[in-house]
Amino acid sequence: MINTENNLSVAECRERIDYLSSFMLEERFATLRRALTMRTDYITVLTENMFHEHNASAIVRHCEAFGVQNIHTVEELCPFSPTLNIVLGTDKWIDIHRHATTTEALAALRKEGYRIVATTPHHKSCTPETFDVTKGKFALVFGTEKTGVTDEVMAEADEFLQIPMCGMVDSLNVSASAAILIYMLSERMRRECEGWQLDEERHIRTLYDWCRYAVKDSERLLERKFLEK
Repeated sequence: MINTENNLSVAECRERIDYLSSFMLEERFATLRRALTMRTDYITVLTENMFHEHNASAIVRHCEAFGVQNIHTVEELCPFSPTLNIVLGTDKWIDIHRHATTTEALAALRKEGYRIVATTPHHKSCTPETFDVTKGKFALVFGTEKTGVTDEVMAEADEFLQIPMCGMVDSLNVSASAAILIYMLSERMRRECEGWQLDEERHIRTLYDWCRYAVKDSERLLERKFLEK
């Protein structure tokens, strides 16, 4: 997703939203605004070296479907490469933040005030039902498909989260695990937490980005309207 120009004020973003919305059906603009009221950065997701394109694509779709605005990726060993015919454009509506190393990603998340929550079947701590969503923002870390989260994440994690199994298997595919956890914890967050929605500035800047995607030739229209004054 392209990000709002850093030099624009919130007032300027509002002005451009008003202009671009005139090129949309009212129902389309209402859909964007309605979806944005459910967006959150209280939860974020970090994936480590996810080499399978189908899993990367599924996680993008899960985050978009359940209102998680940000995905962080570690691409030290392989790129995070969602497949276009699986994400089906859902990557337009979320922000993907790419990191060269796990160390870099964890530092960035901690700087933003996130708890680091390692998802693993090998450390019995919290479950989706017992995890305390009210303690503050948290980042769900999903590891590579074969070996799970790295030792670095296990050592640095503030908490651990597992999905209890009652069958013969002890774990699920990473995309299935992500779907369960993102859905359950985002639902609990909306019921139990205050301040989970995007703040006003982030809300406006994201809506501006969305309008730029939703309107054909939006950059040309904006240039003609605002840069030729």
